[in-house]
Amino acid sequence: MATFRRFEDIKAWKKARHVTKNVYRVSRQGEFRKDFALRKQIESASVSIMANIAEGHGRRTAREFANHLNIARGSSHEVQSLLYVAGDLEYIRETEFRAIYAELAEISKMLLSLARYLRSVK
Repeated sequence: MATFRRFEDIKAWKKARHVTKNVYRVSRQGEFRKDFALRKQIESASVSIMANIAEGHGRRTAREFANHLNIARGSSHEVQSLLYVAGDLEYIRETEFRAIYAELAEISKMLLSLARYLRSVK
């Protein structure tokens, strides 16, 4: 399945790991750290991206892998949406918002491309 021996070799997983680290960093600062519900939601969604990439890689078929990549993509969009909440509440700076949002957009494109490729494999 694909050419990845380990899920750690997948560039989108590496980027998702970096995003997760940044989400945890910003969510543990200032007023954000006191908003337990939002903090838990955004942290869980960011972890879900990398976890679903890894889980999909461990599945038996390319189709199952592609399905997990779609779930990971949905989680990346969830984090993007939650970033708006954090921004609107002034929990994060605009520069942090833009950087994390842009990285998530890149991850989303990578996941879509990889899922399309996997679905084309017979």
